[in-house]
Amino acid sequence: MSRAREAGLDLVEVAPTSEPPVCRIMDYGKWQYEQKRKIREAHKKHLHHSTSLKEIRLRPETDKHDLEIKLNHAREFIEKGHKVQFTMFFRGRQLLHRDQGYEMLEEITKTMENLAKIERPSRMAGRRITLLLVPK
Repeated sequence: MSRAREAGLDLVEVAPTSEPPVCRIMDYGKWQYEQKRKIREAHKKHLHHSTSLKEIRLRPETDKHDLEIKLNHAREFIEKGHKVQFTMFFRGRQLLHRDQGYEMLEEITKTMENLAKIERPSRMAGRRITLLLVPK
């Protein structure tokens, strides 16, 4: 038995339409496996680039340091290509101070204006104010 058959090598026609036809000695099963793997990896990478909506929840009394941390998370999301929705929740008497919520969301839009643009401006819906930002 030849050494090529023992190693699992095959004579594969690579370019049948060329003149003369081109053939190659290779492990055909291994080549098929590698091609399938490349396709699978391409699909995995493709799925990661799909955009999704990320929500960041806030309260009117959210501290400045906590707000900075949340803004850093929002920057990361926007740099990855995701949409970011800021949601400001109000409870009880906090509804009397809606202006604080609008001010905080206005501050957020000013800090994020170099990375993102406003898709839906801040508006009140029930007990919450929402603001939607998308990457530029």
